[in-house]
Amino acid sequence: MNIAIAGGGIGGLTLALALHQRGISCTVYEAAPQLRPLGVGVNLLPHSVKELTELGLQEALAATAIETASLTYYNKFGQTIWSEPRGIAAGYPVPQYSIHRGELHMILLDAVLRRLGPERVVLGHQLTGFVNSGQKVQATFTRLLDNSAVTVEADALVAADGIHSAARKQMWPDEGAPRYGQRVLWRAITEGEPFGDGRSMFMAGHPDVKFVAYPISRKLAEQGRSRINWIAELSVPEMPTRTDWNRQVDIGVFAAPFDSWNWEWIDIPKLIRGASAVYEFPLVDRDPLPHWRQGRVTLLGDAAHPMYPIGSNGASQAILDVRALADALAGKGQLDAALDAYEAERLPKTANIVLLNRQNGPEQVMAIAEQRAPEGFKHIHDVMPREELEGIAARYKQVAGFTKDQVKKA
Repeated sequence: MNIAIAGGGIGGLTLALALHQRGISCTVYEAAPQLRPLGVGVNLLPHSVKELTELGLQEALAATAIETASLTYYNKFGQTIWSEPRGIAAGYPVPQYSIHRGELHMILLDAVLRRLGPERVVLGHQLTGFVNSGQKVQATFTRLLDNSAVTVEADALVAADGIHSAARKQMWPDEGAPRYGQRVLWRAITEGEPFGDGRSMFMAGHPDVKFVAYPISRKLAEQGRSRINWIAELSVPEMPTRTDWNRQVDIGVFAAPFDSWNWEWIDIPKLIRGASAVYEFPLVDRDPLPHWRQGRVTLLGDAAHPMYPIGSNGASQAILDVRALADALAGKGQLDAALDAYEAERLPKTANIVLLNRQNGPEQVMAIAEQRAPEGFKHIHDVMPREELEGIAARYKQVAGFTKDQVKKA
């Protein structure tokens, strides 16, 4: 069996490692001419950390990432709505990690190059289409070096080529542009003093005015400093006219609503001002699809189920896709049955998360607190009973597949 993987991001590289571990030949084709440690922070929930651990990456992750110990939700006045331990501190068998996306990417790339060989990562090749032919698939790539067309034959093509997936567009040509959620995110990294215990993650405000921050560098933490990943989010009814997802902007575009968010334990305006570069992203996703497979082609990660970055699930769900697909390919006697089994397991689960994230997932506790107590509260239980808060947190873990029992049994 020979698998072509379109896309050398987190999903594509993790799949290459998982297939190699199971004795399945594969090659990754990536559009970028060079893979560099780009981006901002990302969270890896325990169920995805377990999969990466089984791929032998635990040591590299532990040396690079912050082992997240807690998550706390606050209102716009800095009052605590809900707080809970995370990862090992919550009794999971594996940690939850916060890490720079680029550093995670390089950990995966290094492992692929060492285990599979550099010839198995083909750069500068952008997927443009495919043709199913009997028991094979011909994938067509544009080689960016000379803009020529390159055709690769494989037993199956896995399209892990992101939210603007060429394979998805060919399967569903009338789908149109991603669905805009009427909110914009501004993302950045600021180096500074640690907040809390140096391993805390927090979300403050409500869906229309929200701020998220968490540390992502173990190296700086060991020096008594913190590399803080943060996201400012505002309601913006009209989609920004420019859709460059790597657009750098001045903080004057968004910072004013956070000017008073200076609390005893953190100075958010100072955090915003301390960033060397801020990038603007529209909040978008796509509607769940009826199916991901067309012949010997299937989708994975953001190509299959782009979702709002709520509940820290984007990268984690791509990694869970990998486990399901690799196991199906290794365990089924017939490739078509394996692709069907993968889709049957993963499509309904990820569709539920996409839809739940549109309702703000576990972050709905902030929306409810704002609705019931817009001027703040003396104690959150005057506004929301503990049982309601616990129920919201528990339901999201169940749907997203990372209750303690689910992780232990996986």
